[in-house]
Amino acid sequence: MLLTREQLQERLFALHRASLDLVQDVSLETLLERIAATACEQAGARYAAVGVLGEDGSLIKFVTVGMSNEDIRRIAHPPQGHGLIRELMNSRHPLRLAVLQKHRHSVGFPDHHPHMSSFLGVPIISGEKQLGQIYLTEKMDVREFTADDEMIIQMLATYAAKAIVNARLIDQMKERDAVLTRRNVDMSLLNGIASTLTSSLELDEILNKTLGLVMNYMKVESGEIFLLEEDKTTLRMMLHRGQAAEAFWTQNILHVGEGYPGMVAKTGKPIISDNLSEEPEFLREAVVKAGFKQIACVPLISGEHLMGVMSLFTRSSVPFEERSTEMLAAVGTWAGLAIENARLHVNARRLAVLEERNRIGMDLHDGIIQSIYGVGLSLEGTKHVIDEDTVDAKAKIDHAIDGLNQAIRDLRAYILDLRPRQLGNDGLMSGIKRLIAEYRANTFSEVNFMPPDTDMKELTQTQSLALFHICQEALANAAKHAKAKKVQISLWTTDERALLEIHDDGKGFDTEHMDSFIGHGLANMFTRARSTGGDVEISSVLDEGTTLLAWVPRGIKQ
Repeated sequence: MLLTREQLQERLFALHRASLDLVQDVSLETLLERIAATACEQAGARYAAVGVLGEDGSLIKFVTVGMSNEDIRRIAHPPQGHGLIRELMNSRHPLRLAVLQKHRHSVGFPDHHPHMSSFLGVPIISGEKQLGQIYLTEKMDVREFTADDEMIIQMLATYAAKAIVNARLIDQMKERDAVLTRRNVDMSLLNGIASTLTSSLELDEILNKTLGLVMNYMKVESGEIFLLEEDKTTLRMMLHRGQAAEAFWTQNILHVGEGYPGMVAKTGKPIISDNLSEEPEFLREAVVKAGFKQIACVPLISGEHLMGVMSLFTRSSVPFEERSTEMLAAVGTWAGLAIENARLHVNARRLAVLEERNRIGMDLHDGIIQSIYGVGLSLEGTKHVIDEDTVDAKAKIDHAIDGLNQAIRDLRAYILDLRPRQLGNDGLMSGIKRLIAEYRANTFSEVNFMPPDTDMKELTQTQSLALFHICQEALANAAKHAKAKKVQISLWTTDERALLEIHDDGKGFDTEHMDSFIGHGLANMFTRARSTGGDVEISSVLDEGTTLLAWVPRGIKQ
């Protein structure tokens, strides 16, 4: 039955109004339902469906109208793209049938499918590509669909094509927006970790900030960090954050290969488990009893070295996203680097303390202790003349008292600024002359001094102080160990060096075995000379004496 002009115009207006609703809808699922409902209404059909094709041309969606949910559930399986559906998928033209079962490609319906006879199928085409199809069955009131029905549904298919393309574009935009949002979250985590790396070298602060940022990113309730100890076999829990702390601390020491942290430490690979209650290797039953269901466990690595293991726990049953676990592995590398930097910083500070202690001991040994030793030698000599020459003895005692008072003043000054004052501000020449005067006053030895041709003022304070202390130590050794009667001191320069030579006629020693008995004094000499770029050479013969040659470079600023 053909439509009158007025009926056709009314249907076209209705179709136009329906098409406006279609292009306003941005949800593809809802859009397909509206297309099917509009097709039913416009063609007077009992049943309608819209099929959508994927990029590979297969049927990926099939939305129906007219059947109840119970009817749909009873059907053995959804449409699979055979028979007339396949026929329409491969065609650019409508297919209209009075009895669909009579078509040569009809394959029938699955069990419990409603009876359908009349059929109208129209492809939904955009350009050269088919997006899907509109299916109508069971024309109401008449036997079959008319040419006017076909024309109206073709127009609807044109509107539907535009609407589907728009909906897919919007879906793609939403997906891209979601990807950008996830990337922003990822970048926020990485920026936070980077900020932690650059803002602190304190291990506790690094561990706390890193674990806090990762827990917030992963949206988990608890987290912990085990660090590998120096024995490379023991993991010790250094930090726990979040809920049920008492459950996690039930076992805070693990061996490599033991439990999840130990397994990760052994293999260097992350472990993800979504069912802790079924994992006997997890070991800590209290954590499972506290309701935690999943764990993500990653190694903290710096280069090829394992620093520790970080674990995250959640009571949720929703699996960790793959991108989140990938980010977690990346963070593990960053955190491992931060931990190693913090440990290196601690070691550097410890080494600096040890070096400072060594310097203090060296300065005390070469300066104040030698001064006190000189006073001791003076008093030892006084003991031999106290009964023979009381005036001379009193003078020596007064000199010793002056020496002790000077040592006390030096010690006080050293405590205040941790620097020796023995050299004073008079320069190297005056300092060595003072050492010689003190040596003569405190011993019965003869000292000869051969000064340089220049004033040596170009030497830096560090270089002058090194030669001063080397001379002081050599004189102390000549009196204390060598029991020398004569000492010769020579100081001269070349274009590149300032040299100090000290020779005594004492007992001497075997230089081949010097390393086995070298004490603080000799070690300090080598340290002071080499710290300025110079060196010390010692030659000695048993019962013939010892010669020490020390040098420092000239013209090099320290």
